[in-house]
Amino acid sequence: MPFPFFSVFANDIAIDLGTANTLIYVKGKGIMVREPSVVAIRTSDRKPVAIGHEARAMMGKTHGDIQVIRPMKDGVIDDDEIAEVMIRNFIRKVHKNRLVRPMVIVCVPSGVTKSEMRIIRNSSEQAGAREVHLIAEPMAAAMGVDLPVLEPMGNMVVDIGGGTTEIAVISLGGIVTDTSVRIAGDEMDEAIIQFMRRNYNLLIGERTAEEIKCTIGSAMPLEPELTMIAKGRDLIAGIPKAIEISSEEIRDALAEPVSAVVDALRTSLEKTPPELAADIRDRGIILTGGGSLLKGLDRRLREETNLPIFLADDPLTCVVRGTGKVLDEFDTYEKVLLRG
Repeated sequence: MPFPFFSVFANDIAIDLGTANTLIYVKGKGIMVREPSVVAIRTSDRKPVAIGHEARAMMGKTHGDIQVIRPMKDGVIDDDEIAEVMIRNFIRKVHKNRLVRPMVIVCVPSGVTKSEMRIIRNSSEQAGAREVHLIAEPMAAAMGVDLPVLEPMGNMVVDIGGGTTEIAVISLGGIVTDTSVRIAGDEMDEAIIQFMRRNYNLLIGERTAEEIKCTIGSAMPLEPELTMIAKGRDLIAGIPKAIEISSEEIRDALAEPVSAVVDALRTSLEKTPPELAADIRDRGIILTGGGSLLKGLDRRLREETNLPIFLADDPLTCVVRGTGKVLDEFDTYEKVLLRG
């Protein structure tokens, strides 16, 4: 438990430390930071030159003296040193008084290992946290959409982020079954990059792939189908090139990662105890996370499972809002935090 004396002065914070984006909720103030999980550094001394939105704008456009790094991979810290720099920067944005160290709650994938938990704790402490608690992302997502996680009933949530898809059945303040697959938004972007290379000999960057996914990507046929212009480098001629692509083509490109999400949901349903499965049949499944915004994904999952599927309001912020709920009512929800 935090020391009462410090709590008077500290603005305790909740962090959704995502592969694609980092969001920070400040107790009593709401969401104060919403930035890409990207850091640009000087290669000579590894000092940061830009963090967040500024760094993301540099992706694919840097010279040899600057390297753009995404310190998170598959929902966990991949580069300890750069992650610490990024976390410290975001904490300072919301916590001006550096003499008082805040309590921090960080979201982690449900399949996180003990060593990965230790890295996240250490990085957060080095970045200025007084004490660090961890919460599983699907639990936080369920709380963010106001599911009754402490009640004796089955609540199912599918959180599709940048690096992982987290699927969990929650009851009595704990995760009964969970399935964590490292296939999500990033793998969808990579599938589009490979499709463009294979079919058009066109090399595109991560940002262009994400733009294509968000603009015309889909999991089901659209009415009407969409088109857009994709720009990149011709791999044969070596010159800039622009081509028109359709939503049908991108749907084919995304077929494999979308099928992997469908299979993960089926696996999770097969592991669910029958009493809780009955609750899910009546109450449905909630989709959260940025990946859930893929056009037609909710319809595809509905057809594949014959269950009610609901897309959360503002799915990008569900996880951090749920973590903020733990901050605001710590005594009530302390039991949902991870141990170990």
